Amino acid sequence: MRPKTETLPAGQASVPRGPLRPVEIASIAIFGGLAVATVVIAAVIPLASAVRVLAPVPLALIAARSRPRATVAAAIATTGVAFAMAGTGAAISVFGSAVLGGIIGEIKRRGRGAPTMLLAALLTAPVVAAVTVLILLILRPLRELVLAALSNSIEGAARWIGKIPSIGSGIAHGLNSFRSSVVDYWWAWVLVSGAVGTFITIVVAWWILGSVIERLADVSSVDTIDSGEAASPAADDVTIAPLPMALHDVEFAYEPGGRRILRGIDMTIESGEFIAVVGANGSGKSTLAKILAGRHPSTGTVSRPGAAGLGRLGGTAMVLQRPETQMLGSRVADDVVWGLPAEANVDVDALLAEVGLSGLGERETSDLSGGQQQRLAIAGALARDPALLIADEVTSMVDPQGREEIMALLTELPRTRGVAVVLITHRASEAVAADRVVHIVDGRVAPQAPAWMPGAGAAAESAPETVGATHAIGHRRPVLRLDRVGHTYLAGSPWAVTALYAVTLTVNRGDGLLIVGGNGSGKTTLAWIMAGLIAPSEGKCELVGDGTGPDGETAQQVTSCVGEVGLAFQHARLQIQKQNVGEEIMAAGGEKVGTNEVARVLESVGLPRSIAAARTDSLSGGQMRRVVLAGLLARRPEVLVLDEPLAGLDPGARTEVIGVLAGLRRAGMTIVIISHDFSALGDVCDRRVHLVHGVLTEGGEDEVDSGAESAGDPMDGDHHDGADTARPSVFRGKGHRE
Repeated sequence: MRPKTETLPAGQASVPRGPLRPVEIASIAIFGGLAVATVVIAAVIPLASAVRVLAPVPLALIAARSRPRATVAAAIATTGVAFAMAGTGAAISVFGSAVLGGIIGEIKRRGRGAPTMLLAALLTAPVVAAVTVLILLILRPLRELVLAALSNSIEGAARWIGKIPSIGSGIAHGLNSFRSSVVDYWWAWVLVSGAVGTFITIVVAWWILGSVIERLADVSSVDTIDSGEAASPAADDVTIAPLPMALHDVEFAYEPGGRRILRGIDMTIESGEFIAVVGANGSGKSTLAKILAGRHPSTGTVSRPGAAGLGRLGGTAMVLQRPETQMLGSRVADDVVWGLPAEANVDVDALLAEVGLSGLGERETSDLSGGQQQRLAIAGALARDPALLIADEVTSMVDPQGREEIMALLTELPRTRGVAVVLITHRASEAVAADRVVHIVDGRVAPQAPAWMPGAGAAAESAPETVGATHAIGHRRPVLRLDRVGHTYLAGSPWAVTALYAVTLTVNRGDGLLIVGGNGSGKTTLAWIMAGLIAPSEGKCELVGDGTGPDGETAQQVTSCVGEVGLAFQHARLQIQKQNVGEEIMAAGGEKVGTNEVARVLESVGLPRSIAAARTDSLSGGQMRRVVLAGLLARRPEVLVLDEPLAGLDPGARTEVIGVLAGLRRAGMTIVIISHDFSALGDVCDRRVHLVHGVLTEGGEDEVDSGAESAGDPMDGDHHDGADTARPSVFRGKGHRE
């Protein structure tokens, strides 16, 4: 019998209640670990004792961005860990840091200013010092240890200074007198020095915390996926039944009164459906996924028979874009069942076989390729026997073969398991396999298909030119030369892994070179060697310039001229360090780069000059990639190496980035690209290198083909015949089951 339909309430509590949430526990683990590490380093390295003043900062950050309950938990946890690692002294120091951090963070959280902080410091400093004296009075062994260490340090300094001619003996005598005074009147010295040190620590921590909080202003301290179900007193007794689901006039904003990410969403999901959600970066697709996973809307209703049950048996499961962020177990078999209740009966071997990982249960999760890691994440989701599986851009970081395998698995789940699958994607070849496609535009469900969908009438206009249409600009002289390059990580250890074998490759000036290969083939290692960030274990990688050598050239190891080859990382956000765009470009470009140069490089990557004042955390994915590219161009590098520059971008952003790169290439820039989307890069690259397990395949380099690979899907080169007719709100893909 179906349970009575429950309509979830609109709105969300601004302050979480109940037990600690997963995001709070994660914050305690990360920032508490930093505090413990700081204290332990100060305890075991005498010359590093000054870093102890930084210990309250990460704990203060917890207090400033979380509930007092989280601060108390952090104090208890960090004190226990410090005691286990370094003994009583370190534990007391960490507890004191937690107290100071809690006070500083609470002042910040309440929005009070420097006067309140100074008053709190004047009141707290003597109290902390007095408590320290009391502890040393009670714990005599600890007092004797502290005084002996201090006495020996002063005596050692006196002996060393005493060797200085003429003045050394007098200073040494004074230090020995000071040592005797400290030992005899230790309580007075501890009281005074403790009070002064505590006051200085609070002021320094306050100053640092202000900068940290400002830097994290755009980073939410609330778990954006948490539905609030875990906080319910009867969470274990709630009925888990996410489907069928109906959304009516759903709107959502992450902050009360803030910008609405979703507006007027109406949609339904039935058991066994395969739904694709498409739309531009920032359109609200991932936010919609969170609503489907159980997050309460700001307004509107989400109706389902029971609770969403995110991560619980029979409920909702999510698989995210980066599988490594979801791996917790060190072994594959452990990771599949991680977090499941003890009574759960999971046939791990059968589940691994179902997702194409048969026989890999004993493998280390870190040894898996990107596609295998993503299938492992799906296996972990299926271990919970979900009714609804939400897959958010799960193929964006996977090579073409892995992409096909993952899509084949997802499309079979509705038939084999009756699981409803919601796939968020930018790829037409994936969307057309769904029963229905939901197109999100500016937070609303659009009545028509996106222009890039096959049969939508605009695919021909948005498709790139044929691959190989761009020809190298400039003189065909070498600029980067690799001679029998090999690289082994952790060489000489039992964990040694060889990533590259005898790679010989020449990059000419003006080249557009594409490096292709499966996940784990060594492409990224090769990119880092080209940029000089790591030295090869074997062979050499040289930057070639004009000179007076035998061939009119000079050559130097790339590791000796880091920056001459610019490298854009696969995840652009990890490469951005500054608060606003202008500062980021100037920092990346070097001290000679000013505002005029910032404006020039912004225009060269297709961004307006006005964006220089924007916060980097407010940028879209495509804008972040172009800002990173602008920073690299500001250094005027000889070569640009771009690692997966199109990953995770919507079709519009991909077209913009490809246009920027094509323009740079026409201007004479040498560009090396690592990408799985080789057919989409015909405007930029005309040469291709294949890597298979760290080895260049037979034939080595070849021209990028201009045949079937460039036809059809304007995003990834997969060819499709067309799509079914669009209909209002949602439209059918080719996979629709009548």
